Amino acid sequence: MESTVFLFIITILYLFVIGFLGYLGYRNTRTATDYMVAGRNTHPAVMALSYGASFISTSAIVGFGGAAGMFGMSVLWLTVLNIFVGIFIAFVIIGKRTRAMGHRLNAHTFPELLHKRFSSPFLGLFSTLVIILFMPLYTSVVLMGAAKFIEVRLSINYEAALFFFSAIVALYVIMGGLKGVMYADAAQGGIMLFGMSALLFLTYYKLGGITNAHTQLTELAPKAVELFGAAGHQGWTSMPAFGSRFWWVVISTLVMGVGIGVLAQPQLAVRFMTVKSDTELNRAVLVGGVFILLMTGTAFTIGALSNVYFFNESGQIAFLAANKDIEQIIPEFMKRFMPLWVGDVFFVTLMAAAMSTASGQFHVMGTSAGRDLFATFGKDLSSSASIFATRIGILITLLASVLLAYILPVYFESGIAIVARGTAIFMGLCAATFLPLFVGTLYTKRITRSAAIWGAVAGFIVSLLWILFVHEKESSVLLLCNAVFGRPSFFGDTRTGFILWSEVDALFVGLPVSAVITVALSFVTKSLPAEHLQRCFGVKKEETPVP
Repeated sequence: MESTVFLFIITILYLFVIGFLGYLGYRNTRTATDYMVAGRNTHPAVMALSYGASFISTSAIVGFGGAAGMFGMSVLWLTVLNIFVGIFIAFVIIGKRTRAMGHRLNAHTFPELLHKRFSSPFLGLFSTLVIILFMPLYTSVVLMGAAKFIEVRLSINYEAALFFFSAIVALYVIMGGLKGVMYADAAQGGIMLFGMSALLFLTYYKLGGITNAHTQLTELAPKAVELFGAAGHQGWTSMPAFGSRFWWVVISTLVMGVGIGVLAQPQLAVRFMTVKSDTELNRAVLVGGVFILLMTGTAFTIGALSNVYFFNESGQIAFLAANKDIEQIIPEFMKRFMPLWVGDVFFVTLMAAAMSTASGQFHVMGTSAGRDLFATFGKDLSSSASIFATRIGILITLLASVLLAYILPVYFESGIAIVARGTAIFMGLCAATFLPLFVGTLYTKRITRSAAIWGAVAGFIVSLLWILFVHEKESSVLLLCNAVFGRPSFFGDTRTGFILWSEVDALFVGLPVSAVITVALSFVTKSLPAEHLQRCFGVKKEETPVP
């Protein structure tokens, strides 16, 4: 009873704060620039927390935390890549030029930036359609994961939980625009930091300290080899054997697939256009790096250490104790070994993680549906009309995402499993489609309109085909390959033996194809006019002669 009261109090308090911040965003929104890029004057700490909170969802905490319970501390390489690529390179190398070019071209969205950079309505429309058609699937599984947790924790039915969660997100996104989203994200980021820090401290405390905890985990290596040695497992504090099935899963799908894919996420790229100078981006690096370290590092460490808890209690490792569902490892760990009040705090932490991710997705889908489609066909809207169109776009894409979240449980048992797959699919697809184009957009005048278009289209098609027919982690779930070829992957069924190509993530194929085509065509197709490139890149200040 006491836990129920505590959960009710902190949930109501959390929702009140989020509602107030949405209202604050509404009060401070006057123009389309306010609504879509937060007025371009966001505080660096708010920007960094918003970026991190949008990036980290339930899939990172529960899905990939559970993966660490299976594969061990090797998953922490994703944390290293998230900090180096997702924060340092993203903010310093990508973010500064995105901010500067976005200001010069008066771009408010990711598709609008590409459209104006290459004077290409097709490229604007193509990127808009990728976002509108594929992000609802990603968003729906985030909603689905959140609704499943609310259903269990608050003892209400799934449909009510889905409506409750979606309505709250819709309220502050539609009302407050990106200002409301970023204010709420910053608060949610703070909640996530507190919840995960408390969980990390209690985990080590219950295992007798850091050294004792890791020593116990290392001593379980023979158990890992006994169960999964054939797949390359060498213990939870060691990397899988080079070239083995587990090595490819960890490196190809978990580390590289997500660690590189973050650079080309439209909902994250727009955050760089919300600050007024490079100085703010430099200041945001530390905040963002600490946030990602504590969030992903904590989830992955706890996931691996959960093996010690389960083994000491029942003689089983985490994977078996969670009934061979890696994405039930973290929830099962919380239920068995943590005090009730920690479970309540963790519930709010997960709700904050899912809500911050979903809000960013709703905003970028809404701006694409409500603004970019008009811009693609040459329709200039007034500031108030642009805000209204975007709000309608948010509402339409939200309804589509909610409908998908309502339908998907009919076909899949575990909402959290779908969250992890949806995250990997969308991030890999965006990286193969946009990353070479995006980097070329910012760093070279030589990339041509034709090269940008064909590189993006080729990367998208190759990546999508690989997801649907080759990479078994996705193709076996999407079922199209099975319907066409009668097997889960074009190259066969990995349950009967190791098949290299069926383990390779789409990013490793689609990204090189996109990059090669983009570079090659840039040398044989016509460059953009010099005047246009000067507008995009700015005029270099000439040095003053020394008298």
